[in-house]
Amino acid sequence: MMTMKIWDQYLGETDRAVLERGRFARRMGYGERPAIIVIDAQRYMVGEEGKDSEWPSSCGAVGRTALEQIKRVVETAQGNDIPCFFTLFQLDPNGKDIGIYGRKRDLLDSPHWCLADTPGAQLAPELTPGASDLVFVKKKPSGFHGTPLLGYLVDRQIDTVIVVGGATSNCIRATVFDASSYNFRTIVPQEAVFDRIPVSHAISLFDMDRQFADVVSVEEVLDYLRDIGQRRERRASHV
Repeated sequence: MMTMKIWDQYLGETDRAVLERGRFARRMGYGERPAIIVIDAQRYMVGEEGKDSEWPSSCGAVGRTALEQIKRVVETAQGNDIPCFFTLFQLDPNGKDIGIYGRKRDLLDSPHWCLADTPGAQLAPELTPGASDLVFVKKKPSGFHGTPLLGYLVDRQIDTVIVVGGATSNCIRATVFDASSYNFRTIVPQEAVFDRIPVSHAISLFDMDRQFADVVSVEEVLDYLRDIGQRRERRASHV
């Protein structure tokens, strides 16, 4: 359990009393068959050092710092034969698939946004999907909505999903809530998710940890993934 919680600064004594009375934020723990879900770790989300002004949706330095941690999680999973699923949020340049989102956000005619077949829509170059990993496009916040993700997880008998990427208050949050609704144990490594606005990041993590996920450290997740790999090796050696 994490000792430092990023949301603590926003809670008062009355809030803490509500949490205690309702017995919120118990740990759901880890299962035996995890998968990594990498949400929208794309170039338009993390921008470019010294050039963030050219990337209209960039989360800036916090995104790039989180990307370093995402890479650690992904590479550890890949090294222990744990599947990774990468989502890419892409919109048609003519806006025909933007849907209701277009009522809240202008369609940006920019190669540095999330338009299909532009540099901004590409996966961040720091991340490399493995031969057995899957990459697919989504059109809505949740990685589950209108995608084959649930079927992939069921096929692999996954019981635990580790959700990384961005943005915390948007697509991470939506994916976490859906994962919990499908009764997966849902884990969020705090340092491996990111957002544009600090208060949105902190309160979204609080809301997820309160009822729908375990918000933990990256180091805890890495230890878990390595332990899963070691246990699988021991079982294989006894077959």
